[in-house]
Amino acid sequence: MARPRTAARSVVHPDVAEVSLQQVLEALVDPVRRSVVSQLAGAGEDMSCGTFDTPVSLSTLTHHFNVLREAGVIRQYYVGTTKLNALRTEELEGRFPGLLPAVVAAATVEVEGQA
Repeated sequence: MARPRTAARSVVHPDVAEVSLQQVLEALVDPVRRSVVSQLAGAGEDMSCGTFDTPVSLSTLTHHFNVLREAGVIRQYYVGTTKLNALRTEELEGRFPGLLPAVVAAATVEVEGQA
């Protein structure tokens, strides 16, 4: 008996042109999500879901990834069974110039002030 073929996994992303500033700011208001964005910005490469340093469980982190993805802040994609995360830096810069670098800089200052 032949095994059924499985379709490649894909993740739906909004068109950044249709994302509002309100959506992006609401996604970035949470400190865990700002931390995810800062870690991605600092990594210089896409990161798998399990490699982020956060104070929340993986199931809660999944929720945070979904909020960021639905707001157009990150892009998620699969390589095999691993889900990778990437900042949509160029797209967001085109839509909201200077926003992402300002958020990352503010998040860094915020973390350093708590240390």
